Amino acid sequence: MSKKMLGNMLREAQKLQAEMQRVQEEAKSKTAEATAGGGMVTVTANGAGEVVSIKIEKDVVNPEDVEMLEDLVLAATNEALRRAKQIVSEDMGRLAGGLNIPGLGGPGMGGLGGMFGA
Repeated sequence: MSKKMLGNMLREAQKLQAEMQRVQEEAKSKTAEATAGGGMVTVTANGAGEVVSIKIEKDVVNPEDVEMLEDLVLAATNEALRRAKQIVSEDMGRLAGGLNIPGLGGPGMGGLGGMFGA
């Protein structure tokens, strides 16, 4: 491999790394929302894998059945995080051009630059 080819590859890798960082920063502002219990519990998560809000309707708060409320919050939280991860996965996949490059995107999406863990 020539020095010129290696230099070009290095420049492309640096561009890709900068673009990945930009996408990761943008992910913090992207949100996904999920509900449970027919809309009684709503959870919003961002692309950084953080829950940013939880809304609970008063009608679902029953001191005699706290377990049901816990289940609804858990279900909505997991779905919101899954949806937020999907949004970031799609963005990273476009960045990687559909290639299966570990840590970038494409099929598997295990890496995501450490945003969600494996």
